[in-house]
Amino acid sequence: MLILSLTYTKSAEEADHQMQPHLAWVKEGYERGWFFASGRKVPRTGGLILAKGDRTEIETFVATDPFVIHGIAEYDITEVALTTVAPGFEGLKD
Repeated sequence: MLILSLTYTKSAEEADHQMQPHLAWVKEGYERGWFFASGRKVPRTGGLILAKGDRTEIETFVATDPFVIHGIAEYDITEVALTTVAPGFEGLKD
């Protein structure tokens, strides 16, 4: 599993200007079968995406996020090898 942690490098107001293109990009990640959860950090300093798939492909996709292209956010990607999960979440294990 990959944890994609976004941190805004510009204001939330500037992020709002690219929010619709970013959300279209997020939707594409779900359509590709990579993303399975996403949302804003609280307080609103960025966001988080839980993903599963080939790290290189996902890193390449992250570079196409409008937030990255326009310098709105930076990503920190953490890879986790899940060994134990709650019932119903077995698909998350490596």
